[in-house]
Amino acid sequence: MTSQNIKEFKEKVEKLYDDEKSDFRKKFDAAIRGLTPPTVYPDSDVYKDWRGANGKTLAEFFVEWYDWGWKQPISDGLKYIRKFSWISYENAAGLAFVTSESGRDVLADFTQLQGKQMDSEDSEKLVQQWIDELGPKRMADFKKGDWSTLNKFFIRELKPGARPIDHPDDPSVVTAPTDCVINMVVDNLAPDTPLPIKAAVTMSVSRLLNGSKYAENFIGGTAVSCILMPDTYHRYHAPVGGKVVESSEDVHGVYYGIRDFPDLLNKGNVGYGYDYSLFEDFRRGYAIIETPYLDHEGKPNGDGYVALVPVGLNSIGSVKFQEKFRRIDEKSAPVEVKKGEEIGYFQYGGSLNILLFEAGRFPALQLLMGQRIGVLQEVEHTKRHFERYVRPLPGRVTPAS
Repeated sequence: MTSQNIKEFKEKVEKLYDDEKSDFRKKFDAAIRGLTPPTVYPDSDVYKDWRGANGKTLAEFFVEWYDWGWKQPISDGLKYIRKFSWISYENAAGLAFVTSESGRDVLADFTQLQGKQMDSEDSEKLVQQWIDELGPKRMADFKKGDWSTLNKFFIRELKPGARPIDHPDDPSVVTAPTDCVINMVVDNLAPDTPLPIKAAVTMSVSRLLNGSKYAENFIGGTAVSCILMPDTYHRYHAPVGGKVVESSEDVHGVYYGIRDFPDLLNKGNVGYGYDYSLFEDFRRGYAIIETPYLDHEGKPNGDGYVALVPVGLNSIGSVKFQEKFRRIDEKSAPVEVKKGEEIGYFQYGGSLNILLFEAGRFPALQLLMGQRIGVLQEVEHTKRHFERYVRPLPGRVTPAS
């Protein structure tokens, strides 16, 4: 049963734990026993030592996390998610706790409470704080809208022309679905049984697409991750034009359970070399786009498929598609989509999009001279997102005047 407020939720967690025979208590105690002593960032303010924790410890942590939601500096956007993630960091028992039915239900309940919090009128007082922290340069890209709640601000819209679509009439050019950090994930997608591809990188395309009949088109193909940070643009768009032949915005799954969340952020390049197989079980949606292929002369060369899979992580409680794309199946007609057209949006939290391509169609990330490859950040901004930069950086030479 969904909790109506944080007090009710706290009592629920404590009651579940106080039942010595409950699966919740057994799984949580096993998670605490299985903790791996951290060797990475024990002095960081995004580390929490869970050793010796019990149900009261967990309940009080959730209350602290919820109360932080009323303050919400963007600089702390991932702080509590990271603190909680140490339960499952390199800890099979911790992963079992957050993904088991009892643990998953509690986390889903808390996520829904956070969603209500971000949808409440009281959250409007946080909007100006976010605007100030983003700064005028970044805010200049967005058009003013109804920002009467934090979630309404979180899904703010871009001004027309703020993100021009590259080569809108060339179907061979693939564009980024949102503002994100991009990595190649897998270059030989497996059908049903996850196969190791590079290091620990695996993926079952059939599970990712919830058993879709179109999954077989991507076997042997390529997957690309597009990771969004909490303070970035959270609407996602079609990477190619064509027809959406199948879609679903409502593939149920877990919200938490990234076994080594700090590594997702701290390997020097967000998500590089990461094991994406676990996202097959996360709350997500998908849209499969039939798109035209061109030959080397620019002439039509048949049609193929590209899939867009928005995945909600951690405090994401919703993966929302625009009405026309919400559920398309064999009983309905395909829906035309233009490259760059909005497919949907995420509400508060971190998230990612996974793009799937057929074999041989997207061999590598490729850019033309003059196209954007990144942004030079303020050091403080970088520190907020990547713990590997929390420690003092090596000294630098001051340029001669």
